[in-house]
Amino acid sequence: METPDTATADAPEPTGIAAQNWTEASAEPHYRAAVIDLLGALAYGELSAFERLAEDSKLAPTMDDKAELAKMASAEFHHFERLRQRLADIEAEPNEAMEPFAAALDEFHRQTAPSDWLEGLVKAYVGDSIASDFYREVAARLDTDTRALVLTVLDDTGHATFAVEKVRAAIEAEPRVGGRLALWARRLMGEALSQAQRVVADRDALSTMLVGGVAGGFDLAEVGRMFSRITEAHTKRMAALGLAA
Repeated sequence: METPDTATADAPEPTGIAAQNWTEASAEPHYRAAVIDLLGALAYGELSAFERLAEDSKLAPTMDDKAELAKMASAEFHHFERLRQRLADIEAEPNEAMEPFAAALDEFHRQTAPSDWLEGLVKAYVGDSIASDFYREVAARLDTDTRALVLTVLDDTGHATFAVEKVRAAIEAEPRVGGRLALWARRLMGEALSQAQRVVADRDALSTMLVGGVAGGFDLAEVGRMFSRITEAHTKRMAALGLAA
């Protein structure tokens, strides 16, 4: 998803694990376990995104819209394949790595199933972007090889521009739609943050890395700042859609 151009402008030089490659960093067993968890969560997320976009295309009002969502779904599946291959390359069984995250992600999507085309677009833009922001924050602490892969699979598949154009046009045509979509986006924000926190809390290696238990991780104060940055980015996206945060 979209990232501010200045996000890394003043970033300090990587140190610790962030300055190492995978071979060096994975010598630490807890770090290796955390990365397998992270890649497993990302892989299942990409597979779910593929399935959801394919399903949402049924709600699309035009053939062009259906084709656009199909193209995005194809990109998500390509990301999934890269992550699955990477897990296999580091001698982790992909299905076992993904399985711990399936129930939580499936429940999130069940709780936030869109009722129409516009809600689906807002979910793709807002919901997926929150998850991408979270993973980008974590990526800054990863070894160079894993970080490059994570940032690649988080590339915007076209959701941002497409969703913004369609949602803004719908609100312009029928302004009262904006209130409903703003409420929907706020619900997505709450559900997405809760889901991310549950996923991390359930996986010891991942939570240990995030709170600084593995060299190069966040400390607790930085975790708070991280969620503040994610919330701020959400507010900016809502403004881009023409919605109140």
